[in-house]
Amino acid sequence: MDGHDFTLAGAALTALPSGALYWRAQDLLCVSDLHLGKAERNSRRGAPPLPPYETRDTLTRLEADLQRTRATRVICLGDSFDDTAAAHALPDDARLWIATLQAGRRWTWIEGNHDPGPVGLGGEHRLDLGLAPLRFRHIAWPGETGEVSGHYHPKARLRLRGRGLARPAFLIDSARVILPAYGTYTGGLYSDNAALSELMQDGALAVLTGRMTHAVPMPRAARDPRRG
Repeated sequence: MDGHDFTLAGAALTALPSGALYWRAQDLLCVSDLHLGKAERNSRRGAPPLPPYETRDTLTRLEADLQRTRATRVICLGDSFDDTAAAHALPDDARLWIATLQAGRRWTWIEGNHDPGPVGLGGEHRLDLGLAPLRFRHIAWPGETGEVSGHYHPKARLRLRGRGLARPAFLIDSARVILPAYGTYTGGLYSDNAALSELMQDGALAVLTGRMTHAVPMPRAARDPRRG
């Protein structure tokens, strides 16, 4: 299968070019930060309008990943909806689409900071979920091991053949993996931001997504020599 294979806490995982994480041994597909309904929320809040196609585009890519992997278990790592009102405002065809994707699969919605409560769309709702040897949650906890999280929408930038390249990226070290945002219209935080540089261990990788994955040493902020 295309993607970047790696091991976390003894679990063999694949970072897919789409931004989804596949765990073959558990027949599991994990995605983070779908932010379904972002265009609706922008319109409701009086922000500059966005073309109302992001939910369709995101679900199309998710359906393709499910068909490709044949995963029977799905974990959505939080911020699956841009807010609770956006979840309730999903059109009927999107609700039916989600129900179709859930059919025959065990589906878990992990609580995010944008979507704190159940939204009546099937599946189970959890604050976090442990599947030994891994734990799935929305926001990384310092000091954890075997952790799979999202929240930060990580991106990485580098120069390739003299040209700048910036892509959503998985961040991977020996303790954790942070998934890129899967949803359309989601921005990102570059890996050299202090919040990510301080969270990820020395030797961490950034796995850029796109047509194919591209793994590089994680670009990070320079250390402050006063901090030792």
